[in-house]
Amino acid sequence: MDADKGYASAGGEDVSSDVAEEVAGEMTNDEIRMTKEIRMTNDEIDVLTKVRRALGRREAMKEAPTPPQLPEHVVRLVQSEIGLAELFARRAEENKMHVEGVRVEELVGKVAEYLRSAGCARIALPKSPFLERLGVAEGLKRAGFEMKTWEQMTLDELYDFDCGVTDVYAAVAETGSLVVKSSPEHGRALSLVPAVHVAIVEPKNLLADLVDLFEKLGRDGGGATIITGPSKTADIEMDLVVGVHGPGKVQIFMLR
Repeated sequence: MDADKGYASAGGEDVSSDVAEEVAGEMTNDEIRMTKEIRMTNDEIDVLTKVRRALGRREAMKEAPTPPQLPEHVVRLVQSEIGLAELFARRAEENKMHVEGVRVEELVGKVAEYLRSAGCARIALPKSPFLERLGVAEGLKRAGFEMKTWEQMTLDELYDFDCGVTDVYAAVAETGSLVVKSSPEHGRALSLVPAVHVAIVEPKNLLADLVDLFEKLGRDGGGATIITGPSKTADIEMDLVVGVHGPGKVQIFMLR
């Protein structure tokens, strides 16, 4: 053992002299725990003291310093509201999501065509006034798909559905991300559980960047899911696998 600090040298055991006394049976468990806590606290104070001195301070600050104002061109990479749809589509495609621009009158037909090509038969939707106005549920039902909305199913039942078709709270151009807010009418799992996620984006949903998004969330409140591509994992030997923990395909229809 290193006699100076009680840390292990090469090949030694990482125990302090205090812990060594435990082995000899000279301390109770409570005494050992208190000793360890005191040593950890002293080490933390020692580190903070050294940092403080390096910054030229003699004692701890009573209030946190005000962070500097960063220039707008550094914080925000998207400087204009012009071309957000094109930027979003480009970034979303880079994230392995597919984007197709459609007119309102052709939306249901395009969605039905995509669902057939993806082999989807059972479709789950939120109870959404926006999707109801577009006639998505009724149109897909007429096209032969089995439809259920969130309040008509349980979470367990959702695992038997092929696709979730949702609206979105926002679409972030800078990162090509979809943002979905959950509610009693719109379960978060709708865009996370089925193997295929179809998102309907209207132009007013587009935001320039994450700064705009978090300002909007701050005003509106509530939690949100940010989706930047299909579900991916590389847990095993760093081999990237798509669609293990959620949708393997994300299709976006952007209304013109």
